[in-house]
Amino acid sequence: MTKSNTPGVRWTIAAVVAFMVLVVASFVHRVGEPRIMSLAETRANGLFLFDTPRDPGAFELLDHSGKPFSRAQLTGRWTLLFFGFTHCPDICPTTLMELAELKAQLADTEAETTQVIMISVDPARDTPERLAEYVPYFHPDFLGVTGDFADILSFAQRLNAPFRKVSDPDNGYQMEHSANVALMNPRGDYHGFFRAPLDIPKMRVTLRSTQYLWEH
Repeated sequence: MTKSNTPGVRWTIAAVVAFMVLVVASFVHRVGEPRIMSLAETRANGLFLFDTPRDPGAFELLDHSGKPFSRAQLTGRWTLLFFGFTHCPDICPTTLMELAELKAQLADTEAETTQVIMISVDPARDTPERLAEYVPYFHPDFLGVTGDFADILSFAQRLNAPFRKVSDPDNGYQMEHSANVALMNPRGDYHGFFRAPLDIPKMRVTLRSTQYLWEH
């Protein structure tokens, strides 16, 4: 090989390497992007989206740290919100465990921008202290919320989450409540809801698709 050909060969190799790097980078980028789902696929996976996200209105509650909880705490991040109570025998602990599993499966930035909140439908027993012991047990980032019964009832009605008190044979009571999980967008609007029972693998890909479409 002559010296005059060497620069040309080097440029050719450099161009081939650059092209390969570009192809690999493009592939990695596509792999990292969520699969975009149609509305029919989204619904089949258990997420019912509203044509227009709904304003939940004003509310004043209390989180498990004793701090005020209002719409401001729903802005800036996606929120998975459900209504439950700490004496719940099955649905609530199951839902919290499933949402903890979902949180673990989300990518770093997705996990950071998705919060999970349980609002108590049993404020007579679920004090902030009680919620602080119960909710973060499932995941340290999870938040429990309580407040006046009338305020919680009003907020639940706006999120289509009915509940009622039911007496049991031991002169105690349980709370019957919806097991659906509300999806609030970063503006604090009611974006839709995941229908129970939850399917975490489907929920993950559906949530990622919904977040991506909303942000783009």
